[in-house]
Amino acid sequence: MAARPRIKDVAGYAGVSPKTVSNVINNFEHVSERTRAAVQEAIEALGYRVNIAGRQLRQGRTGMITLAVPELDVAYFAELAKHVMAEADRRGHTVLLHQTGAVRERELAALHGFDAQFSDGVILSPLSLQPRDLAVRDRGLPVVLLGERSAEGGTDHVGIDNVRAAREATEHLLSRGRRRIAVVGGALHGRQGTDRLRTDGYREALEGAGLPFEPGLVVRVDAYHWRDGARAAVALMERDPRPDALLCLNDHLALGALRALHELGRSVPGELDVVGFDDIEASRFSVPTLTTVAPDKQEIARAAVAQLLARIDAPDTAPPGDHVAGHRLIVRESSGS
Repeated sequence: MAARPRIKDVAGYAGVSPKTVSNVINNFEHVSERTRAAVQEAIEALGYRVNIAGRQLRQGRTGMITLAVPELDVAYFAELAKHVMAEADRRGHTVLLHQTGAVRERELAALHGFDAQFSDGVILSPLSLQPRDLAVRDRGLPVVLLGERSAEGGTDHVGIDNVRAAREATEHLLSRGRRRIAVVGGALHGRQGTDRLRTDGYREALEGAGLPFEPGLVVRVDAYHWRDGARAAVALMERDPRPDALLCLNDHLALGALRALHELGRSVPGELDVVGFDDIEASRFSVPTLTTVAPDKQEIARAAVAQLLARIDAPDTAPPGDHVAGHRLIVRESSGS
């Protein structure tokens, strides 16, 4: 069996020093295009492969990062995890997946490096952390937050503009003549979490249309699952007057609501419109298909991995980043497409 080619073999083939080969492999700028081309040709001719594990061992790293999310059986987080894993793999890293259950103690454990001996950094989607938790976290562990913004601005963060996204979804419903729009999963008080931010966007749209805000149309839920959306829809249909549209703050709630409305004999989009958030795959196959706000999950994953790896490579060279990923409203049958 032939020996695996080494850097010195590539250097000899290309007629350069091993240091020059290393500079090309690490994409250093100060290498001429002619030399770079010669080294690349030698790498391809010899079938040389970078020993990533050896490089990481020399740098005191594991080559693994942790992704901690609330629930993997919520489709948004499963789809996001797929994109994070693909992006990390593209950049030569492995992802450890952890499910926090939205429990503060488990989110704190992730924030303080429960896998520090195995992982170089953490991408965390928190639901229960408090601002003070972020203020006192272990700064030695690189962390990127998803979804929720750090109140102190001291931690790298990636998310969408939740206020704007909810405002646009509400404006779409208003443009269809809907006037009693209920927010399923909303929040009126408390910290500036995703539920509160999206409720704020809803309120902005009502104000812009000159409509009164009715706190009773903001419906809290125990969790963001199918059954919670179904229960909320049933309860709302028992009211007088009933809402004429539901803005559900994730697609699981919206799809559960669609099922309950169907069983109650309520037509969608005839009597009511229904809009969700997240654009999970199931939203394209429901009957009717679901209008939803689609966060750019691929961009979120790409930005989060890039921020984390940059922080791992140079922990203190830049202030914390705050990347706002794109989103778009996809109008489907549940609101009259």
